[in-house]
This record gives sequence, structure tokens and C-alpha cells, in this order.
Amino acid sequence: MLLPLDPDVVSHGIQLSVAPVFLLTAVTAMIGAVANRLARIIDRARLLEQRVVGFAEASHHGKVYDELAQLRVRGLLANCSIALLTLCAVCIGLTIMVLFLGETLNFQGLRISIVSFLAGVVLFQCALVCFFVETWIATRVLKFAKARKD
Repeated sequence: MLLPLDPDVVSHGIQLSVAPVFLLTAVTAMIGAVANRLARIIDRARLLEQRVVGFAEASHHGKVYDELAQLRVRGLLANCSIALLTLCAVCIGLTIMVLFLGETLNFQGLRISIVSFLAGVVLFQCALVCFFVETWIATRVLKFAKARKD
């Protein structure tokens, strides 16, 4: 056997590295939510682009182009959020590996795990900010009709 490992040490290493896995679960859920929003943004943009072709009057084009511009910003924010979440997952994965190796092989990587975990949390927070701004833009353009009082 190349690496004689004590099963208790391996077990403790797994326990230590499991805690960041919960953050990975949150990251994957967020990626799914943001990817769903991005798909809806793309579908709406395609619909509006088809409408521009169908409109004979140029007066309708301005409103459509305004909404397309907002959809572009929202799409960029969603893409940015997904990129940040992916980088977060990489950092958390690195944290898990370093914690496990540090416990099982006496690898001295405590600073690496600290930096990678904190970087992952910062990236997650930045992704949440992008998500917040995207949803704020989406709801800002809604025009709810006021209820009529009869």
C-alpha cells in the first residue's frame, strides 16, 4: 500500500470537509434558479424580436427596443451571476480537497483552505447581488393595473 492511512483519520477528514458541501448545495440551487431566469429572459427577447419584424408602425419599435435593452442588461446580470456561482463552486471544491488532504495526508494547506473558502463566500455574495439587481430590474418594469373601485 502506497499511503498507509488510519481509517479514523480518513473518517475525521471526511467529516471536516463535509461542512462546505452544504454551501455547494446552495450554489447548485442558485445556479438552477438563475439559469431558469436566464432562459425566460431569452424567450422573452426572442418573442420581442419577432414582434419587431411584424410591426409595420415604427411607433411600436421604440417600446420594444427599450424592453430589449432591459432584457440585455438582465441577461448580462444573470450570466455574471452564473459565472460567479461557478467560480464559487470551484473555490468551495478546492476548500473541500485541501481540508481532506490536510487531515489525511498531513498536508499543510490551512491558508489555502481559508483563502479558498472566503473567496467562495465572497463570490457567492457577489452572485446574490447580481441576482438581486436582475430581479429588481425585472419587477421595476412591471406596470400593475390599479384595481378599479366600482
